[in-house]
Amino acid sequence: MKPVSSLPGLGPRSVEQLARVGIHGADTLLASDPFEVYARLRQAVPGTGLNALYALIGAIENRHWIDIKRERRAEILIRLDRMGLAPK
Repeated sequence: MKPVSSLPGLGPRSVEQLARVGIHGADTLLASDPFEVYARLRQAVPGTGLNALYALIGAIENRHWIDIKRERRAEILIRLDRMGLAPK
């Protein structure tokens, strides 16, 4: 099993936070919905911000989180709003 840290854009802090919600392997994260993982992170890790979601999507799609933020911010915010997770 490859560790989550083998995915691009996830540093030690992200790896630690993902472990708090039960995600330890790269395969587990790759098979997950990043929005659901983000929802779990927000409950488990106070102060989890949007950059965490951008990083999750980037890691899953093998893209830099800045590109995700720049290109898909509106789409992401709409989905979060529908989930009741819109940023404050």
